[in-house]
Amino acid sequence: MNRFEGLTVLITGATGGFGRCTAERLADQGARLVLSDLDAEAVEAFAAGLDCETATLAGDIADEATSEALVKLAVKRFGALDIAINNAGVAQSFVKLAQVPSDEARRILEVDLLGVFFAMKHQIPAMVKQNRARGHGGAIVNLSSVAGLTGATRLSVYSAAKHGVLGLTRSAAAEYAAKGVRINAVCPSYARTAMVGDLVKLAGGHQTEALAGLTRGVPMRRVAEIDEVIEVVLFAADPKNSFMTGHALAVDGGVTSI
Repeated sequence: MNRFEGLTVLITGATGGFGRCTAERLADQGARLVLSDLDAEAVEAFAAGLDCETATLAGDIADEATSEALVKLAVKRFGALDIAINNAGVAQSFVKLAQVPSDEARRILEVDLLGVFFAMKHQIPAMVKQNRARGHGGAIVNLSSVAGLTGATRLSVYSAAKHGVLGLTRSAAAEYAAKGVRINAVCPSYARTAMVGDLVKLAGGHQTEALAGLTRGVPMRRVAEIDEVIEVVLFAADPKNSFMTGHALAVDGGVTSI
């Protein structure tokens, strides 16, 4: 039997690199998916190509109403919310702190930090209610970053937001551990996503040189493949991984080992 068979999983940022791969892997494992992203046409088209039951809702995760509606959709359509993957996020311009436009900083904090807060604010009560009713709550996986574990030059506001995600993760994990809800975070370093591709372009110069610059502090001397990160996301979400909560799982090629 597939490990996610029959479970309802909510994924934000579902059409991006991590979100798309997570959805595809979970569909193959028998999950029912509630998918969200900003672009309604893109998320509907993606869902239509998956071999599983799906429900979609486009919206801005920085708007609390989006998170509330997603949880209601999951419960109404599938009767439960077993797993939530809070993946939606935006990056900042690759510049030093004093050069970050204030409106851009505000947007990063609204999406990357408050978006996760709004998501958990509505996901947790649904999972606690399920736990009371059937003795099985749920699991939440928040996508943070290695920039949430260390400082990150030219990514100061993004780093601050991702540090905040870890604060939310650890605090909520402790608050709801006895209520049947597990909450963990995954902290990738640079991976082969569109977001990193954009950073390479912003860094300027030849792509090979730009990538070498981004990975200079990575002991493995390369970026992660998307699948390598998703393996850890699925590990954190797996119902059999039932005694792990409140952790920040680094997928960083050894960055935080030195």
